[in-house]
Amino acid sequence: MDLRPALLSVAAMLLAAAAQAQPYPAKPLRMVVPFPPGGPTDIVARLVSQKMSEGLKQPVVVENRAGAGGVLGTEAAAKAAPDGYTLLMGTIGGLAVSMSLQPSRGYDTLRDLAPITQAVTVTSVLVVHPSVPARSVKELLAIARARPGKLNYGSSGSGTVTHLAGELLKLMGGVGIVHVPYKGGAPALNAIVSGEVDLTYENSLIIVPHIKSGKVRALAVTGGERSKLLPELPAIAETLPGYAASGWYGLLAPASTPAAVIERLNAEAVKALRASDVAGKLSSQGAEPAPGSPAEFSAFIRREIEKWAKVVKAAGMKAE
Repeated sequence: MDLRPALLSVAAMLLAAAAQAQPYPAKPLRMVVPFPPGGPTDIVARLVSQKMSEGLKQPVVVENRAGAGGVLGTEAAAKAAPDGYTLLMGTIGGLAVSMSLQPSRGYDTLRDLAPITQAVTVTSVLVVHPSVPARSVKELLAIARARPGKLNYGSSGSGTVTHLAGELLKLMGGVGIVHVPYKGGAPALNAIVSGEVDLTYENSLIIVPHIKSGKVRALAVTGGERSKLLPELPAIAETLPGYAASGWYGLLAPASTPAAVIERLNAEAVKALRASDVAGKLSSQGAEPAPGSPAEFSAFIRREIEKWAKVVKAAGMKAE
């Protein structure tokens, strides 16, 4: 009797059991960033991944998967194996706005992704190229009303927070300003600095140096109140009461990732975001750490989906 097949089967079972018994994580992890290198999402991801690597005792490698306003990278992460080795640094665009703006996307945020923790909230800054004479939101709206359809604004892509900020201003201010989407924050930044677009709502993580150098003129911040980083700037809400368009990023994994793994990842991510060196670097650039539990992040995402669905419908926004 040939016992080799049976022995091979037992050996395979033992190897599988041994693999399962290995403490997590047993190999490097990847963190998908759905935007190009150099943009604000990438900056946050690299700070957090480096600190998480220390706690997990394994490298957490950032993988940039840009396209469609963050949707392509988000979809890639959602469809990855739920084994705890693929993470996503998701954004308001790919996680919340896409649910109503891009119905043909290949994933459902609530069904296909498991929240780990919110990472940061980021207030954008409304800036204009120096060739635009406006020095306040009120003056900008006056110019836009006098020249309907002549001004344009750049965004980091359709469905991103910069796109939402622009559409919300148009909606609440009753003005016509043309949207020019780019593939990420870095190209949009280049466009406003070079004068290719008249204005934009740029992430404070990367726009502050250009404000200080005079390459762009800051008019206001997009949060509901003034920013700690730029307290001298008014909030757009001071001209248009109720206006608020803050961005946020958060860490997620594919749905069905084991609960114990989500718990471990949450612990390490929260620890990373609360580390003084990481929190300091984020805060100094306008990003406020916002760590919490998976349940808290899940509830927050649901609220954001509902909020921005109303804006998308009211503004008649379409994916471009």
